[in-house]
Amino acid sequence: MDRVSNLPDELLCHVLSFLPTKSAALTSVLSKRWFNLWKLVPNLDINDSLFLHPQDGKGERQEIQRSFVDFVDRVLAMQGDSPINNFSLKCITGRVHPDIVNRWICNVLKRGVSDLSLYTHFAKDLDDYLYRLPKEMFVKLSLRNERCVDWYFRDMGSSLPMLKSLDINSDTIVCGEFEKFITSFPMLEELEMGTMKWEDFNVTVSSANLRSLSLHGSGIEGWDDFENPKSFSFDAPNLLFLNYSELVPEDYPVVNMGKLLEAHINLMVTDEQMKRVREPNHDLLEGDDEVLQFSNVVKLVNGTRNVQRLTLTSDTLEVLSQCCDSMPVFNNLKFLNVTSEEGRGWQAMPSILRNCPHLETIIIQGILHYVTDECGDVCPCISREGKGRSLKSCPVKRLEIQGFRGTMKEINMIKHFLDYFSCLNRLDVFVEDNDPTQLKNDRV
Repeated sequence: MDRVSNLPDELLCHVLSFLPTKSAALTSVLSKRWFNLWKLVPNLDINDSLFLHPQDGKGERQEIQRSFVDFVDRVLAMQGDSPINNFSLKCITGRVHPDIVNRWICNVLKRGVSDLSLYTHFAKDLDDYLYRLPKEMFVKLSLRNERCVDWYFRDMGSSLPMLKSLDINSDTIVCGEFEKFITSFPMLEELEMGTMKWEDFNVTVSSANLRSLSLHGSGIEGWDDFENPKSFSFDAPNLLFLNYSELVPEDYPVVNMGKLLEAHINLMVTDEQMKRVREPNHDLLEGDDEVLQFSNVVKLVNGTRNVQRLTLTSDTLEVLSQCCDSMPVFNNLKFLNVTSEEGRGWQAMPSILRNCPHLETIIIQGILHYVTDECGDVCPCISREGKGRSLKSCPVKRLEIQGFRGTMKEINMIKHFLDYFSCLNRLDVFVEDNDPTQLKNDRV
């Protein structure tokens, strides 16, 4: 007998747990020693594409589809009631019925699974455009679906008291009234959801247990009937990490995130909204224009003022231009990451940098931006008095430029930073890989 086969069962099962279940099952032909070992593995990783081979067209054959279902049924039956830790199920060929998937999920739930990862894609002819999860209890759930996850609170029946981590990603997620949806998971610590279709336009995230929250709305290119919420409230006093992406609501009535350490904020706006924002004295705005409410974003910014790491998108920077005069002081901020685009302005950058007294690192992903009279003194685009004043007051030690294309405008920007960041001792510049750059053209 070889040395590997002489290893203890526990160690061999641990090794097999890293293999897809189909591969682990194939080890049963090695010898009698291996015949039953794979059945004891506490982790199952099942992928229907490994059986159905959709690239070869085999998945269309009924007997092949049936063989996959029979295989999973046999695996679960042979394991009986043995405990299971992790169950990863990928049904992405569109040939497995959701009722069968839910039957497998219920099996592992009864056996105490602690980590469930589900990635599904169901064919339209299976009449399941809105996939509904079984009303069971989870500890950790990761769900991927190509079309729509429908998880209404009123349809859930009972709460899920043991769920600690929930990660749902789909083209669309609907879950009814969000505040009630959250309360159905009293132990939830990690939540990631996108893309949300809001049924209630006054959204409230309220949880004393949440530590990590990633929430993504529909965005500009969502379904035609997607709308941004009217208001958005965060009542999460113990939240440590926030990744928030949404169309700008009219108001943030409650923002309670006093322990927040890291925030990624993407406040999305349309080009037309940006045009109205930039008009002097809001000349293009009418009394009920949503752009007039952009200044309420300062409530969200105030709620993140204790963070140590902050990431802002180019849209967010432009939205923040509406609340520069009330920008809070970020006393704890050490790391700032901003994205820049030529269609979005930097009007908020001077206020942000002047209010970061302990900032150490700045990463700028692209330094070209839309030039306005309010860019302040952080760039040399327009000659003005007090040149570089905001940069001089910022104690940043390290600056990283990403997406550099070698244009004279970018070179002048970097020279401006070197001239006025008085504490800077390290500069990293990364050349754009995907697009042609001036540097690459010079070599030709």
